[in-house]
Amino acid sequence: MYPSKFDYYRAGSVSEALSLMQQHEDAKLLAGGHSLVPVMNLRLATPPVLIDIGRIGDLKGISSVGGSVKIGPLTTHAMIEASADVPALMSQAASGIADPQVRNRGTIGGNIAHADPASDWPTVLTALGATINIAGSNGERSVGATDFFQGLFETSLEENEIITSISVPSHGEGTGSSYAKLFHPASGYAIVGAAAVITMSGGQCTGASVAVGGLTECATKAPSVEAALTGKALNEATIAAAADAVAGDLTGDILSDFQTSAAYRKAMVKVYVKRAVSAAAGI
Repeated sequence: MYPSKFDYYRAGSVSEALSLMQQHEDAKLLAGGHSLVPVMNLRLATPPVLIDIGRIGDLKGISSVGGSVKIGPLTTHAMIEASADVPALMSQAASGIADPQVRNRGTIGGNIAHADPASDWPTVLTALGATINIAGSNGERSVGATDFFQGLFETSLEENEIITSISVPSHGEGTGSSYAKLFHPASGYAIVGAAAVITMSGGQCTGASVAVGGLTECATKAPSVEAALTGKALNEATIAAAADAVAGDLTGDILSDFQTSAAYRKAMVKVYVKRAVSAAAGI
């Protein structure tokens, strides 16, 4: 199937893209195209106007700023995979996205704006405590990842807004991170994904941030797991007990489809939380 007819504009700057969005109702932004083009081909989306932002240089790249890492929304998965500046779980997650062609064209900004529940970045950014920086007709604002992802393909982005950067806290000494996922063998999408950031000091866990995705409508934090880890000397037994606590954090409906049942996803999330935490803690 082919997409419906649309007009095409190429923006040379963020301000020009915002202006074009104000001029054209229901316009969609085009970056790497790996989320938008497939749904257009299926006519699940029929935007009358596409605004190509793919050549805005200010929106691409990775840099360290103070105690954080700034990532442009047009930064590709492959660029993140190769970066020595991002936290370990980001390069790890990027390496498991789809195939090399997708990793070299797909962008982190397009991915999180699409907010597919089976995508890796929402889970990773939620665990990292990332901040999504946004520009729009009413100015600039910043939203934490836990508030940015709101539901099935839903974010807090409003009409005529553009993601301008993603800020991720840098890891200090004693902090490790990891991402583990049960993935669909054809697409690489997460059936279950778990991301963990663990800080150790004196043999004990002094800080934990854990998020899960793939099995719920959007990525979600796992505070019960975090509480069960913090203050403990981590070993296989304490990590396994903490991973079991994730069941109490799954308050929404568990996704079920023709590939994987909700019961299987719920059983597997404990396994992948344990793997992510163990790797992040170096156990």
